[in-house]
Amino acid sequence: MDISATRVKELRDLSGAGVMDCRRALEEGEGSIERALEILRAHGLAQSARREAHETNQGLIEAYVHGDGRIGVLVEVQCETDFVARTPEFRQLAHDLALQIAAFNPPSVDGEATSPAAELEETPLLNQPFVKDPGQTVRDVVQEVASKTREKVVVRRFTRYQTGS
Repeated sequence: MDISATRVKELRDLSGAGVMDCRRALEEGEGSIERALEILRAHGLAQSARREAHETNQGLIEAYVHGDGRIGVLVEVQCETDFVARTPEFRQLAHDLALQIAAFNPPSVDGEATSPAAELEETPLLNQPFVKDPGQTVRDVVQEVASKTREKVVVRRFTRYQTGS
């Protein structure tokens, strides 16, 4: 199947994947952008699994203050290199995580919810629906950034402060 450069560019803009990866995914998906995105996502998850043993000793700490200074959040997000820590995608992830934590006050980064019907505040951060796209979990968003940056990305820890509590 002959894939046009504009089709590859469209998929690249949507996914952030490399040109050749986009071309291969479009060929495998028979030209369908939706199928190609699924293929790239599956490929990214497989690559993430291979990176599990990598060390994450770079990253950044994002600070967010909300509600006229009534709620504050510090979140540490780590990656493998300082180059990735400075990318707009990584910085946006850290900011979005801080917003999520400020809004929903999760008890921990990861773990099991107390029950399947647990309140959102009882659900660990990575298991919560993402505030900007409830169709995805926070874990999905973190894995998406890891796939785009081709590095292991880890939410190491966070602290949330609230006045009067």
